[in-house]
Amino acid sequence: MRKWVFLLVAFMFLLSACSSHDVKTLRVAEVTRSIFYAPQYVAIEKGFFAEEGLHIELNTTWGGDKTMTTLLSNGADIALVGSETSIYVYSQGAIDPVINFAQLTQTDGTFLVSREPIANFTWDQLKGSTFLGQRKGGMPQMVGEYVLKQHEIDPHKDLNLIQNIEFANIANAFASGTGDFVQLFEPTASIFEQEGKGYIVASFGTESGHLPYTTFMAKQSFIEKNKDVIEKFTRALYKAQQWVQTHEAKEIATVIQPYFENTDIALIEKVVDRYKKQGSYATDPILDEEEWNHLQNIMKEANELPSYIDHSILVNTSFAENAQKR
Repeated sequence: MRKWVFLLVAFMFLLSACSSHDVKTLRVAEVTRSIFYAPQYVAIEKGFFAEEGLHIELNTTWGGDKTMTTLLSNGADIALVGSETSIYVYSQGAIDPVINFAQLTQTDGTFLVSREPIANFTWDQLKGSTFLGQRKGGMPQMVGEYVLKQHEIDPHKDLNLIQNIEFANIANAFASGTGDFVQLFEPTASIFEQEGKGYIVASFGTESGHLPYTTFMAKQSFIEKNKDVIEKFTRALYKAQQWVQTHEAKEIATVIQPYFENTDIALIEKVVDRYKKQGSYATDPILDEEEWNHLQNIMKEANELPSYIDHSILVNTSFAENAQKR
């Protein structure tokens, strides 16, 4: 009897060791922590990555430049960041370019927040104001400028535009009294509104149209050596995207709450609902050519596009297409 118990224990230990060995750890660097990235957190919390044999080590790197530096220096395997960063890297003559393989969000995720409540906001009310913008060359700032120009506002002539504040410190700067208007991600925008520090008056996401605002990307060399891993990662992401589309904001909020421990669950639900209604969460991981070209047109409008890069050079949709077939 003791012999059988010993063999059973030994077998279970061996099985556990094999299972542990089969799990692939992926280091993912996200550009910021935001409810905007809800499907990513759902994929982790609902076990979709685990089902594919993947363990995600998530690190928030706070800013596109820092995120890309982390990826290029092998501090991460995969980056979640704006697609514009891959264009910048390629244009600098990268030997090992960064490839976009799965799209997470398909609109801008920022909101225009005013210091004072405005009952009937119109964009021309921005003229002459002090506007606390985002980092020059970053996706939030470029989309912000694009939207302003659509409303016949020249951000460099009609505004007192402030762009010299670190990405992670922009919200604190506004809370401390800098600026009449600020461009903020969620949940910060809604938290400010809840605390009376600012008031959401418009959405840049509804104004700018579809574009690959935040995508998962990796160095070409990593993808070539780990095609099966990228395939599994994308498949898990697609499961999460579909889950988010078919579940109510309240349930999504409950799942992702561990990533926003200091944020009230009701506020998380409100923000998720807002993003769902404006179509910010991509329903599949495919970054199509139309979205890619729209991104580059916005970059050109902001005088930040080094040169047009063909969709086929920096985007690989094969993993996303395979995920949809399963």
